[in-house]
Amino acid sequence: MAYAIIVTGGKQYKVTEGDVIFVEKLDAAEGAKVTFDKVVLTDSKIGTPFVEGAKVEGTVEKQGKQKKVVTFKYRPKKHSHTKQGHRQPYTRVKIDSIA
Repeated sequence: MAYAIIVTGGKQYKVTEGDVIFVEKLDAAEGAKVTFDKVVLTDSKIGTPFVEGAKVEGTVEKQGKQKKVVTFKYRPKKHSHTKQGHRQPYTRVKIDSIA
């Protein structure tokens, strides 16, 4: 089975055809095609730093936000506390082809 390692959003992902991956938010509508040009490695080639002419194509399935992460800072005896929440946006992509 063919696989590749791609770089997007400052992270590396190992993908094969048919995989569904969650990546940092991309500017693409649901149902749109996306192309990942930064391919670090394929089955037969290792890039320096990227493989020439290699690309991975996928389809955006969903734009969403992850579950909320709450941070709570507390300083005893100082009447000081901070509560903050954060939801990281993501894009769910289905890998269609590796070329």
